[in-house]
Amino acid sequence: MPRTGELLIVTPHPSGQLPADVLRDMLGDDAFDTPRREAFLRRLFLDGDPYTDLLFSVPGARHAQAPWSRFAADLNRDRDDRDDNGVLKVMGFDRAPLYPAGWTPGEATRETRLRRIWDPFDAQLSTELRGAALMIVGHSMAPTGPALGNDTGTPRPAICLMPGTPAQPTFPHALWSELQRACQDAFAPIIDASPDPRVTIGEPWATDTLSRTHRERSGVPAFGIEFNASLYLQGGQPIDPAIRALNAAFGVFAHAALNLLR
Repeated sequence: MPRTGELLIVTPHPSGQLPADVLRDMLGDDAFDTPRREAFLRRLFLDGDPYTDLLFSVPGARHAQAPWSRFAADLNRDRDDRDDNGVLKVMGFDRAPLYPAGWTPGEATRETRLRRIWDPFDAQLSTELRGAALMIVGHSMAPTGPALGNDTGTPRPAICLMPGTPAQPTFPHALWSELQRACQDAFAPIIDASPDPRVTIGEPWATDTLSRTHRERSGVPAFGIEFNASLYLQGGQPIDPAIRALNAAFGVFAHAALNLLR
């Protein structure tokens, strides 16, 4: 039977922090204005996956937690993804620009930032996956699709599981129904009262990039999981009892998912 220590939990977007040079690229002299700087960083934190480091923490498991905001470099994107919502983003999910008008990352800036932020995290995952039996990538999602995305304005389910596609599964396709059932059972007391208590597979996303990339590279089964942020945030503020309850339920679910692979 797989052990907890064979479980790798990855949280690529919990941080709202930026390296000082990236912050100054974005804010210019306003980086030295404390109220403006703190308001900007708070916006980035909430536009990431806030508190997922706590939500997906399981004692005894391996963890890989990103130290910088996804807006410094998005670790859940391919290194060569040059889309507006790619690895180096130029706008937030509300389509508001992150940089002064006309700023774009030159090739030297791009490569320097990726070498400093993206490459070490990629290498860390490769190391942590040695001897692992399962990787779970933890995310949170806005209650409705944002302006920057494919489901703008669409209400989202309580939880989305992302095990790949039937043609390219990152977690064994034959186990998807059992995985979904285990998730529904673990989280039922929390999500039953939510506006949309469903646990979906592939809605609104089928695959997260980290699961796909590292499943292909290592052979270790992997899947992503998204919590609807309305389950634990109200007006951008954390609901502590909800975070505690989600974390406890995730521990139950993570062990169940691991045991499916026995």
